[in-house]
Amino acid sequence: MPYTAHPSAVIDEGCAIGEGTRIWHFSHIMPGCTIGANCNIGQNVVVSPQVKLGNNVKVQNNVSIYTGVECEDDVFLGPSMVFTNVINPRSAVARRDQYLRTLVKKGASIGANATIVCGHDIGRYAFIGAGAVVTKEVLDYALVVGNPARQTGWMSEFGHKLKFDASGDATCPESGQRYKLENGCVARLH
Repeated sequence: MPYTAHPSAVIDEGCAIGEGTRIWHFSHIMPGCTIGANCNIGQNVVVSPQVKLGNNVKVQNNVSIYTGVECEDDVFLGPSMVFTNVINPRSAVARRDQYLRTLVKKGASIGANATIVCGHDIGRYAFIGAGAVVTKEVLDYALVVGNPARQTGWMSEFGHKLKFDASGDATCPESGQRYKLENGCVARLH
């Protein structure tokens, strides 16, 4: 077994789990999902059928990742954050054929108790603040907070708020990586 799972975790047949992944207490990995290498799945996590998690994804305690969600490499899902997969759920109306896709792109972080309404992609290295309610697409490197979530700035790949000068240039204080703000979008310079 290339991954490690606590004895209380339930791993259904028909899922693929990468080498070095750790699955903690009371988590349920359902059939047909794919979990990459070196992931950390915290306590009381549900990974639903057909969910895809890339490599090095960190899922904190009490997160449910529903069918329709895909997370690329290096995504962080904070404690008790929530995904939805149906826009208009009703207990008495079956909508299993209406799940909307949500893509969380490489390096994005979603804070504790945030809610991601289905059908809205989260950009590369975006940062969703704790408790935010995301109701629309989030750009690469964007910092969004509040309910409903509003963009309040830009973040570096190392998780620092970027301060752009008059010419649209910024430098991450930790990594020294340089960024350019142009036409309402941020890109990392190489």
